[in-house]
Amino acid sequence: MYNRDYLSQETSQYNSSQDSSRVELMSFLKATYQLFAGSLLAATAGAYIGLDMVSTIASWYWGLVILEFILLFALFAVKNKPGINLAVLFGFTFISGLTITPLLSSILMMPAGASIVAQAFLMTSVAFGGISMFAMTTKRDFSGMGKMLFIALIILIVGSISNIFFQSSLLQLGISGVGALLFSAFILYDTQQIIRGGFETPIEAAIALYLDFFNLFVSLLQIFGILGSDD
Repeated sequence: MYNRDYLSQETSQYNSSQDSSRVELMSFLKATYQLFAGSLLAATAGAYIGLDMVSTIASWYWGLVILEFILLFALFAVKNKPGINLAVLFGFTFISGLTITPLLSSILMMPAGASIVAQAFLMTSVAFGGISMFAMTTKRDFSGMGKMLFIALIILIVGSISNIFFQSSLLQLGISGVGALLFSAFILYDTQQIIRGGFETPIEAAIALYLDFFNLFVSLLQIFGILGSDD
């Protein structure tokens, strides 16, 4: 009638459940960062190929941007379809690499262009690694940042579209500065969301991290490019 092993059995089951959850999380993280690394390689390949056809990409730029958005939305539609989801993921990241080539080309033509690109990539990598480690180790909960970050992103997009007409270097510098801070915050938020189970599949988690990294890199590239320009 009285099970003296009840507490030890409960403790054993609890520890077993904790171990199982930890293994699942590590497996999810491994798959996520493998897909993230693959996405960066696909984008790098796109940028490398695109540098040899900058004028063509510039003339088809908005068509590529529209295709990029189509692939991004399609990715979420096929996220649970093995094979197809990887093709769409790497197709999207490859196209995003193509779309960055006009900016890369303009900076590489500057006297210290190669140094600016390397510095922007290094700072992006260091910031991404540092913020990710902080998100994984801190006990603070940043899940409440989601709505605020989304609103800030909408404002940033509106500002970027407006500057297409104004063509102001000073305004672009401000937009890029805000973008660098915003996407650094997104790295913190998305990394913690991954750890807390906020993403259903590694594909979703990987594309979130990729977009954070990519947009932070673009923001820093624009900042360094504007500050290093003679115009």
